[in-house]
Amino acid sequence: MTLNASIGRRLLRAGTIAATFAAWPAVAQQPAPQPAAPAAAAPTGPAAAPPWAQGRPEAAIGVPLAPIAPPPIPTAADKLPIEKLKAPKGFKIELYAAGVGNARTLRQGDKGTVFVGSRLLDKVYAIVDRGGKREVKPIYSGLYRPNGLAFKDGALYIAELSRISKVEKIEDNLDNPPKPVVIYDDLPKDEAHGWKFLTIGPDNKLYFQVGAPCNICMPSPTHAQIRRINLDGSGAEVVARGIRQIVGMDFSPITKQLYFTENSRDWLSEDIPEDKLNRLTQPGKDNFGYPYCHQGNIADQEFGWGHSCDEFTKPIALEPFITGFIENNNYVGRPADVEFVKDGSMLISDDFNGAVYRVTY
Repeated sequence: MTLNASIGRRLLRAGTIAATFAAWPAVAQQPAPQPAAPAAAAPTGPAAAPPWAQGRPEAAIGVPLAPIAPPPIPTAADKLPIEKLKAPKGFKIELYAAGVGNARTLRQGDKGTVFVGSRLLDKVYAIVDRGGKREVKPIYSGLYRPNGLAFKDGALYIAELSRISKVEKIEDNLDNPPKPVVIYDDLPKDEAHGWKFLTIGPDNKLYFQVGAPCNICMPSPTHAQIRRINLDGSGAEVVARGIRQIVGMDFSPITKQLYFTENSRDWLSEDIPEDKLNRLTQPGKDNFGYPYCHQGNIADQEFGWGHSCDEFTKPIALEPFITGFIENNNYVGRPADVEFVKDGSMLISDDFNGAVYRVTY
């Protein structure tokens, strides 16, 4: 699989929860104490599959495929793999900021501040220019999967797992940021594909996804969709369905149409289905096929019966821009988001190394 600057190879965070039960032997009601009966042996059998293995065929149980956690701390600036990243002739890739743990969504404020969300950590960062030197400072901690960010008219919007908040005049208060105010929380709390990506459309509405709560399943009417709300959190509506999970999305400044990446299901094979780049052309009507159809032309083995992939909105084609994030089938880095900033350059977040890169021409 080739990685693009805006589409990273997907990774489901694995979380296995174990429960331990203590067995207490019953003591018989007898005049004299009796020896306690031995505790029953613990049941034996195959252990339950972890959440990320849902949908894995039996033939793949022994295959060494599993989620890869990023390093526990950001990669040091002098250890970043910038020289391994390849862009077309004339483009230059350089370090913008290191030490940004689990760097995900990027947004630039009106005054030049670059805000960075995280998915595995609890932080939102601000990258500020201090006399020509960039400083990375956490401005919020204690949030739950604050992956999604958006910025409009001085306000920062933060999407956590199950709520969206707003912070007014954030760039005027970076040293003492106000408490985020929740504007929308009518959201599921599923961990699987529960984190949000956030963008603002030309209609001045917030757009975000509610992912499928599984690898492959029949989602409820509240999952596998894109919603939009007004900037105050009101007026929620569904604008697209049939979407497993979105990693990034944005509007074309020319057509005003929404483009978004979609991670296809796992465990269908080692090579397919491929992830997709989709375009929303009929808000409220477009259905992109999940769970019936993957990659635009592969019917699901379980849910595809009775359906044709031609029933659903097709993905669009794309070409790689920057390569080199995978070497010998191992991560070198993992691009999570891109942001075009006011000087015309493009920033790329790398959540594996905890860094932000800058691309110029």
